Amino acid sequence: MSRKQQLHRPGPQPGPPADDTGCGVLHVDMDAFFVSVELLERPELRGRPVVVGGAGGRGVVAAASYEVRKYGVHSAMPMSRARRLCPQAVVLPPRHDKYAAVSAGVMEIFASITPLVEPLALDEAFLDVSGALRRLGRPAEIGAMIRRQVAEQLGITCSVGVASTKFVAKLASTRCKPDGLLVVPADGVVAFLHPLPVAALWGVGERTEQVLGRLGLHTVGDLAVTPLDTLRREVGDAVGEHLHNLAWGRDERSVVASVKDKSIGAEETFDVDIADAQSIRRELLRLSDRVGSRLRGSGHVGRTIAIKLRRDDFTTITRSRTLREPTDLAREIYATACALYEASGLAYTPLRLVGVRVENLVSAETATQQLSLGDPETGWREAEQAMDLAARRFGAGAVRPAALVRPDAERNAYYGKERPHDD
Repeated sequence: MSRKQQLHRPGPQPGPPADDTGCGVLHVDMDAFFVSVELLERPELRGRPVVVGGAGGRGVVAAASYEVRKYGVHSAMPMSRARRLCPQAVVLPPRHDKYAAVSAGVMEIFASITPLVEPLALDEAFLDVSGALRRLGRPAEIGAMIRRQVAEQLGITCSVGVASTKFVAKLASTRCKPDGLLVVPADGVVAFLHPLPVAALWGVGERTEQVLGRLGLHTVGDLAVTPLDTLRREVGDAVGEHLHNLAWGRDERSVVASVKDKSIGAEETFDVDIADAQSIRRELLRLSDRVGSRLRGSGHVGRTIAIKLRRDDFTTITRSRTLREPTDLAREIYATACALYEASGLAYTPLRLVGVRVENLVSAETATQQLSLGDPETGWREAEQAMDLAARRFGAGAVRPAALVRPDAERNAYYGKERPHDD
């Protein structure tokens, strides 16, 4: 069994309701999120092995249905390997705007439960429901309510871990997937943790797992009874103490609400290296358009524009420029990105990846008056906002710059998997 399968192997489902006293932390995780969203419009694919990801030679799996996971396919796996493992899998291209829209609905449900919501990604978050108990019931009842609302309102399923700490709640949601709810009682944390593989602990990657394995430490229980001095000597003081605390269920971190975006960006890995400067500029335009749309959708503007350029030998450089005024306009982002590209000295160098990112974000509401000084009554902002409305009504790509309108065959000739990264 692979390391990935060990970490995601479902544990025993609860029989009678477990004691959730003191278990005010919930971890809610959508099940195979990208695939689930795609199946809303493709119900005929339910029950079949489905993969969402880039179909090119460098594409990777972004999400895998539970049916295809039986063949060993999992997220982040190269698509070429996934196809070998499961040739009959249906491969769907990612549609990130669609996932973002469903994610917004998920987060609205969370916000209706408690203001203490800490999103980890589009499809998962921690919730502190301690203050909602009098209004909504016990933690397990709140978890069940969330599962019902997600299913009824959005048509997808989620799994909920209920525990006294964030670390244990996240492990619990993983162990009850898919479409489950698992309560780990406050006095049952050690019994829950110790049979798990050491890889279940946050901070144990493959190399650390190998070091622990050489010491004969294969389960969390093995690690828990190992002298702290031994752990510190083998994996370092900080890591050793961190793992020792987790092995005994100690996690002092609280749920932190409203974690602000530090940056918003998108990047593209090409299926074939590109040296043509015009093609690179066209890609910068496409990425700038997407980043601008996401900025406006999130209610942010940013002052720093950055680009990422990765050469065919995997050498990666980044360049950035800070503007006088914060912006959410694709036009300004694109102009700055092109200037950075021209100044990079890589204008005719074969590239395998390019990216655009906006950093130093602030709320658009606080920056609106400053941004409007000297602007005409109507202009680029209104045009891009109109594009946003069209995209929400008719789908992404309904309206786009003319330079981005090109035959699919031509685009597919060199675009591999798209990899947006929003922090």
